[in-house]
Amino acid sequence: MHAQVPPGPREWPFVGSLLAFNRDPLQFVDRLYRAYGEVATITMMGLRFFFFAHPRAVKYILVDNARNFTNREAYPELRMLIGDGLLTIDGAEHRQQRRIVQPAFHRTRIERYAGTMLEYTRRMLESWEPGAEVDVADAMSRLTMAIAGATLFGVDLVEETAAIGRAFLQAAEYTDLPVIALGHLPINLPFTPYGKFVRAKQQLDEVVTRIITGRRHGNQEGDDVLSMLLAARDENGVPLTDRQVRDHVLTFLAAGHATTANALTWTFYLLAQHPRVMTKLTDELTTVLGRRDPSVEDLPRLPYLEAVVKESMRLYPPAWAQARRAVADFDLEGYHFPAGSYVIVSQWVTHRRRDLWQNPEQFLPERFEPAAESEIPPLAYFPFGAGPRTCIGMPFAMMESRLVLAMILQRFRPMLVPGFRVVPRALIILQPANGLRVKLEQAERPVQVTSGSSLG
Repeated sequence: MHAQVPPGPREWPFVGSLLAFNRDPLQFVDRLYRAYGEVATITMMGLRFFFFAHPRAVKYILVDNARNFTNREAYPELRMLIGDGLLTIDGAEHRQQRRIVQPAFHRTRIERYAGTMLEYTRRMLESWEPGAEVDVADAMSRLTMAIAGATLFGVDLVEETAAIGRAFLQAAEYTDLPVIALGHLPINLPFTPYGKFVRAKQQLDEVVTRIITGRRHGNQEGDDVLSMLLAARDENGVPLTDRQVRDHVLTFLAAGHATTANALTWTFYLLAQHPRVMTKLTDELTTVLGRRDPSVEDLPRLPYLEAVVKESMRLYPPAWAQARRAVADFDLEGYHFPAGSYVIVSQWVTHRRRDLWQNPEQFLPERFEPAAESEIPPLAYFPFGAGPRTCIGMPFAMMESRLVLAMILQRFRPMLVPGFRVVPRALIILQPANGLRVKLEQAERPVQVTSGSSLG
């Protein structure tokens, strides 16, 4: 093992690579990989980070030795917003809390959410007209938040989705690592970054408190995530505290809508630029569905639909990087790393490596068609993470993405507004910096929007 630390870029005193990272995180990690290969060292505000790019490092950190790498210390900025939910707790507590809510994400239960997903999508489509311009990023955020509220917590958030979405974005902007590191002082005034964060967090807390209080006082039984959290007991029969329930609900509300919303947004962006893929996908939808809406039973017969969603998440993974902090010393890539080391693996970089993917910059869903997908190297693709902390909502998100995408494309072809510039913005989630403005072109044989069954 090498005695010295891995190489890294020349850095400014004290701030290290912070300014370069803050300027463009995606470009920064790209340059880091191109210059230093499998492992590199950077510092930011006195903290040292080790950046790994190869799937074998992803496997070592996220899968094989997952218990040696914790989330809690790696995401102090995220804990400011969501507290101690599944994303930010570790060890035995994480395993216990995950077991509590895991039944809500079993396949048979998730499939019962499909009707709600379809109905909320119909409601949105009723307000869309051919030729209209829509910010599809905002529309997908509102839609997925409404779906998350209805399916996971049994509440209708339709009237509040815009306000909640703004609050999440404002809070995420403050909790972005470079902002924290640059030292925005915690001065609580309406115009300061910290003051805006406090008010956004208060708004989100009020929403979550209302959801929990309404369920406690409503005597409503259910088998959703909220019901399981309220009914959970530890080995001594002690229920979760109000704070624990709050943190979990806020975590699921944030993660349950933001990742899927951005996955769908980037998919529309890519489809608008690749007419061949759009045609192949819509032909599959027409062949399998005809002029009816999709159902869960149809999804196995729509392999190209799934391939499109997966390829979109390869190029624009909603979670573009993952950080951990080592509990004990470890050896990796020919170097020895001490306990307390911060490590980073990046979906953005690994998903675009030329030695792992042919023509990695191209949008080619055929990579994920059944015959080709088995050739993808293990952990060259990990949009939902990997190992024991793989996103618990992955089946939910994949089903929702395919159903929503199919329903919209049966009626409209969202095309980019001419001259609209799309710039990725890497906060906690990878999203378009200024939304995604599209013009709604009518599908050749659009399926009529019809009222569905009552929500359940």
